[in-house]
Amino acid sequence: MKAVPTVTEPALDPSAGTGRTPARGKPKRRFGGTHAQIRSALKFYKVLAYATGVMLLLVVVEMVAKYGYGSEIIAGGGAPIQLLPEVVAETAGGFNLSTAVLIVHGWLYVVYLIADFRLWQFLRWPFGRFILIALGGVVPLLSFFVEKRIHRQAEEDLAAHPEAAPRY
Repeated sequence: MKAVPTVTEPALDPSAGTGRTPARGKPKRRFGGTHAQIRSALKFYKVLAYATGVMLLLVVVEMVAKYGYGSEIIAGGGAPIQLLPEVVAETAGGFNLSTAVLIVHGWLYVVYLIADFRLWQFLRWPFGRFILIALGGVVPLLSFFVEKRIHRQAEEDLAAHPEAAPRY
């Protein structure tokens, strides 16, 4: 009689398909980009966080001038920088710094949100952290503190997971 060969199944790894590494049993961290891309996004975010923070402080100065003193900040038109009443500022000549600060801050905040989204996407953080970073460009002085915290957390994530592969 001929012996029927038995087919043995390969040993099943209990962690297979769970996204866990067998050695440590904790989830394997995956980023949305390489470490170099994440560090680049982190630098871009840092620059924009400081620029947005400075522009937001200038917006506060502009709002104090406008609503506290009823004046516009004008450069040129007889003096290097002057506070003129809104009615006079329109005809005084010179460059209206109040309007320029508002426009520049608005567009800079849009680019800040792009930097925020890029960093959030690469690190695959929860959505709440994206909102927290976005609020950093709205509340005066907050962008400086949020940037420091986010930068530290991103560096900790990268250091804790040097083996983390990008998603592609």
